[in-house]
Amino acid sequence: MRRLPIALTLLAALFVVLSSAKERPGALLPKPALDASPTTARGQRTAVLAGGCFWGVQAVFQHVKGVTSAISGYAGGSASTAEYETVSSGSTGHAESVKITYDPSQVSYGELLRVFFSVAHDPTQLNRQGPDEGTQYRSAIFYSNDEQKRIAEAYIAQLEQARAFPHRIVTQVTPLQAFYPAEAYHQDYAARHPDSPYIAFNDLPKLDHLRELFPSLYKAQRSSAQAK
Repeated sequence: MRRLPIALTLLAALFVVLSSAKERPGALLPKPALDASPTTARGQRTAVLAGGCFWGVQAVFQHVKGVTSAISGYAGGSASTAEYETVSSGSTGHAESVKITYDPSQVSYGELLRVFFSVAHDPTQLNRQGPDEGTQYRSAIFYSNDEQKRIAEAYIAQLEQARAFPHRIVTQVTPLQAFYPAEAYHQDYAARHPDSPYIAFNDLPKLDHLRELFPSLYKAQRSSAQAK
């Protein structure tokens, strides 16, 4: 979808605006009832999330306070297939993902998930997100320990019980085997191409929603796309 000629891209973007606006996340969801224990000790932890094209997901988390880096990449498949053109075939097992490094004294894992479900993507879309289709665009949480798994599963159950979405949540909760950073030209893509029709219609509204719904978590200066 992202490699169409300019004219077709513009038409696709217009279609998204007119017919898919309701698919965009932008509703403040309840806080997770189960979250990591509060801490005042500064440190670094990581979360790996997949919610469609990694350009927009990266852009959202780069503007969350406490996040020190957000890197676009691939998770769910093998090292030998962690390459954009190959992943785009939809047959590698990879999902376009973002590795988030954060300070748990400033933002919790549960708060990151709240942002993920509220503004970063629509967790009810199966193997697609907005105009992009394929298993590489699936919704997934790749947990790195039992605590992350418990928090993720509990929050999804909480949202389902509250009927937070009109359709069933299809987000996968699966163990992280490895994360592979994407090619350099994918990093900071939304920040470097704000006038791209794809970014303007699909991703910039997510930043507006983040600022409006999470004013205490939003930061104007984006985090790095490099690990600290």
